[in-house]
Amino acid sequence: MQLNWEFMIESLPLYGAAMWLTFKLAFWGILFSLLIGLVFSVILYYKVKIVSPVILAYVELSRNTPLLVQLFFLYYGLPKVGVHLSETACAIIGLTFLGGSYMTEAFRSGIEAVGRTQIESGLSIGLSKVQLARYVILPQAFAISIPSLGANVIFLLKETSIVGAIALMDLMNVAKDLIGMYYKTAESLLLLVLAYLVMVLPLSLVLSWVERKVRYAEFGD
Repeated sequence: MQLNWEFMIESLPLYGAAMWLTFKLAFWGILFSLLIGLVFSVILYYKVKIVSPVILAYVELSRNTPLLVQLFFLYYGLPKVGVHLSETACAIIGLTFLGGSYMTEAFRSGIEAVGRTQIESGLSIGLSKVQLARYVILPQAFAISIPSLGANVIFLLKETSIVGAIALMDLMNVAKDLIGMYYKTAESLLLLVLAYLVMVLPLSLVLSWVERKVRYAEFGD
């Protein structure tokens, strides 16, 4: 089978625009997910009354429903009650809603892995709960959580392939349109794979490097 290189070169601007859109959606979705995960994990760690059960319910709801269903609810369901959101807003909110629950669990596992002696030592020198969290618990929890957080970041980046279902011209939608219009299946799918590889592989290498640095620092190597 011979590839049509001319078609692939002409299609590069479309994939470039789709990659930029994918990057923006992933960036905001991941950023908001990290913020939600950090705040919610601290709340769960301190077992804040009333709020903690709500967060646990959110985590279970988010992790046990597909992103596609969540996007359909935001894009098609909310307008029925008078709430209209743009396609981009729906995609970012959907990624944040899904990612926030995974980041919460990742941070929470890191926080719970901090040794009890560390916490008792902090309390013994007079640290408040806020100071204890800031200077003792969270730095260690973040280091422990790096592998899980990195996996979640890559997971959310790849989950952007779903947003085409709400009329966003992401990479998947561009590939599907080109296949439908020109029947260049092999060329379109090859460009799709390369586009995701260009985005995911460098990120994966950077996260692996950070994980190694954190591990070496932990053991003083």
